Amino acid sequence: MAKLYFYYSSMNAGKSTALLQSSYNYRERGMHTLVLTPDVDDRHGIGKVTSRIGLESTATTFKSTDDLYQLIAGRTKEQPLNCVLVDEAQFLSKEQVFQLGEVTDELHIPVLAYGIRTDFQGEPFPGSKYLLAWADNLKELKAICFCGNKATMVIRLDQDGNAVTQGSQVEVGGNDRYVSMCRKHFKENYFRQTLVPQHQLPLSVVRGDRD
Repeated sequence: MAKLYFYYSSMNAGKSTALLQSSYNYRERGMHTLVLTPDVDDRHGIGKVTSRIGLESTATTFKSTDDLYQLIAGRTKEQPLNCVLVDEAQFLSKEQVFQLGEVTDELHIPVLAYGIRTDFQGEPFPGSKYLLAWADNLKELKAICFCGNKATMVIRLDQDGNAVTQGSQVEVGGNDRYVSMCRKHFKENYFRQTLVPQHQLPLSVVRGDRD
């Protein structure tokens, strides 16, 4: 029976890497996959899923208003689909999560969605909220805080390295804008609203690297 899976985490847990590996595993066996990614994330170019370790794949982009059931059903008329994989699934709308459930229930195609659970304010993204509620299987991918504990939260940084506490929920960025932390250190930095100490930042941020 086809199922809807949600692989969730904070940032830098290897979600895109896991997605690309899953897609490769299907294709290696002569099966067909469809990789979807929202059009809001264009850090590595339009129509691509790229991991931090350098793996990448072409992908079909979608808008927040697109009907994913119709999009996927249309692709099945071109060739059979054995699996649908969704990157940055936190950006899905409530309606789109429902549509992915319909893909598994009516088209009998497994759907693997990968996304961040909460935003920089500790609030759930809409897509993640409904995937946590409606997915058949939930799987956590673990990121690590600077202290060595599991990182479950995300801090957004301004250009001076301060923790940002206000702003739009959707603001695409990489290691130069976001840092994954455990709940304890998220609270310390978020409510302090001062410069995040350098020892709590990824090396790429300390060195001034950019994606």
